[in-house]
Amino acid sequence: MRSFFDDSAIDSSIQPSKRHIFIKNSRNVMEVLVVAEVETQIQALPAKTARYINPSEVTAYALNRLPAFYATSKRGWQRQLHRGKTEFHQKITTAVRQGIIAVQQDPLRAEDFLDFQEENPAQANLQALQVLLQEPNLSWDNLADVVEKTLMNTLRGKITWRKPAGLDNEIFDWEKHPHNQRG
Repeated sequence: MRSFFDDSAIDSSIQPSKRHIFIKNSRNVMEVLVVAEVETQIQALPAKTARYINPSEVTAYALNRLPAFYATSKRGWQRQLHRGKTEFHQKITTAVRQGIIAVQQDPLRAEDFLDFQEENPAQANLQALQVLLQEPNLSWDNLADVVEKTLMNTLRGKITWRKPAGLDNEIFDWEKHPHNQRG
């Protein structure tokens, strides 16, 4: 018999569609408050000290010592935000301060941190487009304009497609592409 605490039991205990709905429709207000406090306290540190502090570790440390304040509506969010700022401000400040002390990094230590890009596929795809279009300032706000400009520049011969360095040195030659061949 599997225990609820087995990884496989946790993963399969919630159907994927229901898990997605839960994740999308509820948020922990405490995370927002803690992240803001972590940023404030790290910015107040001397640059040499701040360089060796991983904000994600401090955030996790503090959140593990504070209650969760989940909200599923705008009204609930405002209520939890107000409660967190008024009733828990000092506890948040203290938990973050303790977290900074607890997780100060050895500069030679390398960690294998979790990467949750799959939780935000839109952001992962935007980053892939930034690499493909070689446009580091690409955002959702300027995506259509950048793609249009890139296509027009390609059409005019101002851009020859080359995969970004390190991925492949192959040059895309439209003249040799099968869709450009006239029969």
